Amino acid sequence: MHQPYRLHVGRLRFLLAAPGLAVALALAPGLHAQEATPGTIKVETHSSKWDYPKELKVPEGSRTHIVQKGDTLWDLSGKYLGNPYAWPQIWELNQWIKDPHWIYPGDPLIIDLTRAVATAGSVPDSVSNLQPDQRRLDSSALRRPELAFAFQDFIQLPFLAPQGAEAHYKSQGAFTLTSNRREDRRLLLEGETVYMNGGSEQGVKVGDRFLVLKTVARKLVHPTASKRHLGDVVQQVGVVRVITVQNKGSVATIERCLDGVEVGDHLVRFTEPANIPLQLRTDTGDPVKVAPGAAVVVFARDEHQHTAAGDMIIVDKGGNDGLKVGDVLLAVRVKTFPVGPDDDKKGATETTTHYLGQVIVVRTEAQTATCRVLRSNEEIRMGDTLTR
Repeated sequence: MHQPYRLHVGRLRFLLAAPGLAVALALAPGLHAQEATPGTIKVETHSSKWDYPKELKVPEGSRTHIVQKGDTLWDLSGKYLGNPYAWPQIWELNQWIKDPHWIYPGDPLIIDLTRAVATAGSVPDSVSNLQPDQRRLDSSALRRPELAFAFQDFIQLPFLAPQGAEAHYKSQGAFTLTSNRREDRRLLLEGETVYMNGGSEQGVKVGDRFLVLKTVARKLVHPTASKRHLGDVVQQVGVVRVITVQNKGSVATIERCLDGVEVGDHLVRFTEPANIPLQLRTDTGDPVKVAPGAAVVVFARDEHQHTAAGDMIIVDKGGNDGLKVGDVLLAVRVKTFPVGPDDDKKGATETTTHYLGQVIVVRTEAQTATCRVLRSNEEIRMGDTLTR
């Protein structure tokens, strides 16, 4: 939504292939996994491809792990979070690792143990009962070619509030970001300190995490001839963690964001999202059969008129129409072409459809849904059709 007031801050798309077994074979410098209390620890100098932090700040509820020979993010996620498929949650806390396929002995990792409960379980049956050595013999059981939806997507997700943004915030009991430490800055980034209008009297505690919401479009109009009003578009833009609590207000730090956070943004309680493995459809031959009551694209993130793989879109069908999270829809364009002779005054035509790409439903409201574009042969436009 290239809004005039918005800044895109390092919008990094996840590398969607799960990190495999390739780990640098250099000798570890003799460090071991360790518990860490909140504070700062020094990292021993070692050989690594990455510009690893020389000092590491350890947040509350987290621990450090010093990479050993043979470690992978997959295995470490299984060990500490109870689910190897949650490996992106370790990677997104250690963004100095540019390629998750490669971690080096001596590299320091921050692991947020508070995510263990949310990610435990939900391991695919194909690997849930295998021992680590058995998994290594079957690399296909370890690797997912792509995630359809991950944490990086979650904190950029737009959705429609048909009752209006303010009514949505009120219904969710949202707090507000009222100020920031550096008042000369309008767009705030990761690591910055912010202040909110909820404290102990409202049940806020140190360590609580909140999802940051921003209103990005008001009174959205359907792109078809009906031009009916659909509501306001709200977007998730980041996560903050509370570090100090007072009676009516709290101090927090911006833990993760890919778009600028601003004073006036709203905060709702954060729930750890689940990763969705990719499953593509194969019934993509032209002409594509369009099911009755197919959805229409009504909005794209960043107000893009054309969207491609990785982008977020909103469609005009939702839970009331049977859509559910995980559904994969085909994007289709209807084409009308002339068939009469050159002097045909009546303009005889035929109509067909052709395949544009695939999207996955990642959030549903009663009458609308948010989707992530998985594949696109052509750019998907406002008004294009999505069918089951």
